[in-house]
Amino acid sequence: MKEKIELNAEAISLRKEFGEDANSPINIFSLIYNNDDLTIVFYPMSDRVSGICIRDGKNKIIGVNSTSTHGRQRFTIAHELYHLYFHEDFESIVCFTDLEMSKSPREKEADMFASYFLAPYEALAYFIRRQLGKEKQELDIEDVVRIEQHFGMSRQAMLWRLINDGYLEPEKAETMKTGIIVSARKLGYDDTLYTPTPEDKQYATFGKYIRLAEELKDRELVSTGKYEELLLNGFRADIVYGFDTEEEERYD
Repeated sequence: MKEKIELNAEAISLRKEFGEDANSPINIFSLIYNNDDLTIVFYPMSDRVSGICIRDGKNKIIGVNSTSTHGRQRFTIAHELYHLYFHEDFESIVCFTDLEMSKSPREKEADMFASYFLAPYEALAYFIRRQLGKEKQELDIEDVVRIEQHFGMSRQAMLWRLINDGYLEPEKAETMKTGIIVSARKLGYDDTLYTPTPEDKQYATFGKYIRLAEELKDRELVSTGKYEELLLNGFRADIVYGFDTEEEERYD
């Protein structure tokens, strides 16, 4: 298994390849949606599964469990990016939710990479030391909430990382695994990070697939009907029928 320093370096390298710096929090959804090589599909999966990735020739596809929390979905995307960009010789991989379960070295690497992709080692250390004014073993629940909100990580992923980097003892982290939404609301944060995608929006496709469908239509290689069929197959009725557009737009 690779060393943490190597995984952190790979995470920073891929961030830069995507046009991000090595320290700032990232909007991983926007990053993926605008990548020319990736298709991302959101749909409900088993509670045990966080996501899947598929590599078929030049096609790179990430499937994300849309019933998992917003924070977990961000981690899942970063996890699957590691498989797609740093692992060879696979066609598809199913990835599981529990970070503490016994996993193969390849899955452990992907988990650690995902954590560093969302919160590079030095960025996390700087935030804890300078923004919070804390040292290792001094963090409390309010600190954990502020860290996970800053970097956009789920409570499970955040505690797992803080334990791995020596900021928390497992026993203390155990006391922070419940009351997650309440602890965030007490500090004025909303619960978006800790809740799943609303049921009426749990099926969606973004990225390369949608752009290819649009290109086929623009080049008049498919009819409007076929174009709409492709979009509907990709769970994008919102584009076909104009859902969530003009009637909800406000300029204020």
